[in-house]
Amino acid sequence: MKKKLFSIILSVSMVIGLTACGTTSGTSSDDGNTKVSADLFDTTQYKSEKKPSEYTIAVVVKDGTSDWFKRMETGVNEFGEKMSVNVIQKGPANADAASQVQLVEDMINQGVDAICVVPTDPGALESVLKSAMEKGIAVVSHEASDLNNTLFDVEAFTAESFGQTMMQELAKAMGEKGDYAQMVAYTTSTTHMEYSNAEYEYQKENYPDMQLINDTVPSAESSEKVDTAYQKAKELLKANNGLAGFTGAASVDILGEAQAIEELGLSEQVSIVGVGTPNACKDYVNNGTIDSVCLWDPALAGYAMCHVAYQVLSGEEVGEGSDLGCEGYQSVEMVKEKNRCLLGDAPLILTKDNIGEYDF
Repeated sequence: MKKKLFSIILSVSMVIGLTACGTTSGTSSDDGNTKVSADLFDTTQYKSEKKPSEYTIAVVVKDGTSDWFKRMETGVNEFGEKMSVNVIQKGPANADAASQVQLVEDMINQGVDAICVVPTDPGALESVLKSAMEKGIAVVSHEASDLNNTLFDVEAFTAESFGQTMMQELAKAMGEKGDYAQMVAYTTSTTHMEYSNAEYEYQKENYPDMQLINDTVPSAESSEKVDTAYQKAKELLKANNGLAGFTGAASVDILGEAQAIEELGLSEQVSIVGVGTPNACKDYVNNGTIDSVCLWDPALAGYAMCHVAYQVLSGEEVGEGSDLGCEGYQSVEMVKEKNRCLLGDAPLILTKDNIGEYDF
């Protein structure tokens, strides 16, 4: 009799448990966000019932100390002030994937309404971003065209066109001949590798008298550190006699390369073209060590990401032709591949002639 009674109680408990599990979709979570159903990429599920002034949009960047992301924070804060929205920007002390995952988890636990992220390693963030979306937190990304768990990825241009532009600038500086080397932060940095591969393919098709050392993309990784870029550049210069050019995909790369080239007295022989910020590169550009700086304004990219998150939370449609509220992103193109990528038209090329016009 006792066994029969226990069996009945157990069966009832299981039914209650299964019923509870089956009703999580569409309900509110403990942090105030709405849990979404199986289709995580249905943007209508992320429409908030809050007033816009009550939204909290978190921006998680690769590195909280670099000039690049300090400039991005300017745009993020400008968006918050203009739209009367709460914004938070956080980044680890160093560009580290595990630390970035922890920051995203912290934002989830704080119950933010949206997370905008610039991944160090997109693959490392897939699981935690999926968790955020399951809790009803809208996710928007930048520099992450291969990230799956994002509603939209915002880019200033295509990686291919940007890589081609950098190679055109390097070829011009090198007289379209000689050996060159490439540097990225990490081989896991999606856009860095896309830029570098586009450079290499464009060089092979258009500049036959140029040669990437070892025919290997990239030549070195900087780990987003100037000191590492400097050491790697010195090693490449010493190991490759006659090296005539460098590119750099991370904003610190060309700074380390320039330092190494000046130290070895090779400024007249070696050209440098790559990503950077105007103020950090200005002296090197003006004295001729760096030939040109190719970039986009991270403040505008930060603003555009937050604007997309705001549109999603407000229930606005986002897609082809959307206006993201800032220069270069007024009418974006949408490309659907691994994710929905919103492409602006916002490249910058800085040389001696115009670098003094920019202050960041």
